[in-house]
Amino acid sequence: MSLPELYARYEWFLRPALRVGPVFGGIALLFWRVHETRVPLTVRAVLIPPVAMSTGFLMFLAPMTRIPWSWAAGALLFGLLVLSWPLLRSSRLEARDGVIYMRRSRAFLWILLGLLALRLALHDYIGHLISPLQTAALFYLMAFGMIVRWRTSLYLGLRAMLDALRPQ
Repeated sequence: MSLPELYARYEWFLRPALRVGPVFGGIALLFWRVHETRVPLTVRAVLIPPVAMSTGFLMFLAPMTRIPWSWAAGALLFGLLVLSWPLLRSSRLEARDGVIYMRRSRAFLWILLGLLALRLALHDYIGHLISPLQTAALFYLMAFGMIVRWRTSLYLGLRAMLDALRPQ
């Protein structure tokens, strides 16, 4: 059975799951971000998410997920330049009691909801043009670009603040 036939056979389940999954992911991200503001930020906590997420590149070993290089570059750049911008603007670090914390942002909830709405709209549009696995590959690259730029910025800010807090 080919992949399109398999998808058509289980579309009754997959289509709703592809709508509900991102909502649960957004809720989990919101709780994680609130938790992140309550505990001191460490270099490890900043670097692990993009490193762990990089294992997703293994999906491209499967021929069904492969996309043209130009699509991949466009998706990655869209994440790097557009989707990361709201996260960069809403993420601030602050020193309290000799350690670094993420400062809570009231805008983060709205940014998260906006990114989720954009993702769902784009997913619906793109999902009609290419296969579900290729759609997943594009959205993975967008998310990876967004996370890498955001976490790189956090890492650089954290290093600078840690260096400033160290006694000379």
